[in-house]
Amino acid sequence: MYKHLFFLTVSFIFLCNGALFGFDLPVSRITDDSLLRIRLKEQWMLESPVRVLSQGSRIELLETGERVQISTIQGREEFMVIFARELYRGTSLANRRAAGTFPGWAQGSWILTRRRDGAATQIRIYPRSDQNTHIQLRPLSEDKCQLDVVIYGGFVARSIPIAVPFERLYTMQINDILRLAENKIPLRYFEPDIASYAATRNFIAQVRPHLAGLRYADDGAIDENGNHVLIASLQEQNPQSSGLNCSGFIKWLIDGMLRPVTGRRLPIDPLKAPFGERGSSFTVNWEERRDVFFGLDWIRNLAAEANETLRALPNTRTSAYRRLEEFEVRSDNFSLIMLNQNSRGFVTHSYYGFLSEAGYGMEGLHPLLYTLAIDEPFSFYLAAVNSEINTPSSPGGTPRLRQYHHVAALVPYFDENGNFRIVVFESAAETSFTAFRNRYNRHHVNLVRIPVPPRFEP
Repeated sequence: MYKHLFFLTVSFIFLCNGALFGFDLPVSRITDDSLLRIRLKEQWMLESPVRVLSQGSRIELLETGERVQISTIQGREEFMVIFARELYRGTSLANRRAAGTFPGWAQGSWILTRRRDGAATQIRIYPRSDQNTHIQLRPLSEDKCQLDVVIYGGFVARSIPIAVPFERLYTMQINDILRLAENKIPLRYFEPDIASYAATRNFIAQVRPHLAGLRYADDGAIDENGNHVLIASLQEQNPQSSGLNCSGFIKWLIDGMLRPVTGRRLPIDPLKAPFGERGSSFTVNWEERRDVFFGLDWIRNLAAEANETLRALPNTRTSAYRRLEEFEVRSDNFSLIMLNQNSRGFVTHSYYGFLSEAGYGMEGLHPLLYTLAIDEPFSFYLAAVNSEINTPSSPGGTPRLRQYHHVAALVPYFDENGNFRIVVFESAAETSFTAFRNRYNRHHVNLVRIPVPPRFEP
């Protein structure tokens, strides 16, 4: 049913200008526009497709004075009837102001999708001003429909039955629709507590000024004495070319978090030690030659140190926080169904979630980090990127093994205006999440949880 919606959505998004998101109200306070939809139901929702598509865009006023733009977007087999709310901006609820744009995904926007024969296939509602988070409803039978909650392509709720005819939804208040699903809709994913991310925003702001003084160097790290050394041999680097590789940089990041508490940097050798479950009797024979688990062991050891130091009470240490189950991310809050795009449009496909020998497929990382940011606002994550490499060329050749070959820090948070962001720190620099995801689009990532520190002093 998602076929061809890609072309409609992309066309629709690129018609709009302005900031990505506005400053949103709690979902329960979204202004009701059901009276407007009642008035325009026959003309825009039930009329023949030819007549609906011939109508020009118009702007209507709600009783509150808020504006709604009604328009259509036409695709090859389907078209959209769009009740687009005006985007609001501001730095607090007290000074929200209309931005003069109607992107179609501003909070409260409502979209009906119909086929060229007139049949309705979907209603999409945006409870917050984010084009990647929405609720969609689909007809099921004459007197029932189904509800999905989609977060960055992942379903956090799927096929919840709603005991009303689909056409009845045309004129229902948005919050009445949500109440029909009772407590099955995780509304927390539409209502981030912006104040909870102040510590994360402060941490990012403390790290950034130090990045300009760093440079990349193969196998480079800083040891417990502050010397630039090679990770493999612990020999000092050439001062003219000394720097940090991806692993050394992540150690530098964790050292900067722990030094204000412990007064010291971490030694390197213990970070290379095997940690927890990984591999098999087969991979043991290849670990020295291929170092297949280096990245995984490295982030797990760093996470154990960070959690033991930052989560314990002042002047106490406890090994309880060093356990793998305390800090490794092994569960997710979105379903094993993903909404993805290909050359034919939006399609659903299975997503298998966490795999014990690999972690998470890269295609699910965005919804995973979004839901983690909501549920764990005082954490960020170290990622060990891995893939199967080296296809054997002969029976005696090098076997194909999963290897953890890159590490990075992923910091998901909401900024002061409620926009979801993911900062990526890797290889002595800050990069974009899009670049990170595209670079490793066929890889997996193992994630470990790190408490957001109050101070950063590298």
